[in-house]
Amino acid sequence: MIHVTIYKTKTHEYAGFDVEGHAGFAESGQDIVCAAVSMLVINTINSIEQLVSDEYTLTSNEEDGVIQFRLSNLSTHDTQLLLRSMILGLESLEDNSEYEPYIDIIFKEV
Repeated sequence: MIHVTIYKTKTHEYAGFDVEGHAGFAESGQDIVCAAVSMLVINTINSIEQLVSDEYTLTSNEEDGVIQFRLSNLSTHDTQLLLRSMILGLESLEDNSEYEPYIDIIFKEV
């Protein structure tokens, strides 16, 4: 199962996220849930890197299926919008009865 933890501040701004694990929906290379999550997450990180100037830290380990993304400071509206878009896509997967057993999203206040 893929576990996603979204970190929010007391003022409801997104501060980062963790993604851990593999979906197990299908064999490696055929797993559309892993592919969808990877695409959403990597596209969001790439978009923040190339389209906005907010600083962040990133740790990843492809073999273990781990990505840890943290914004360094308060972020811009654009970064918050990109993160909301990623979360919308992830929640759509979680809300789908076929994929729901393979992804779990939780929110934590930091």
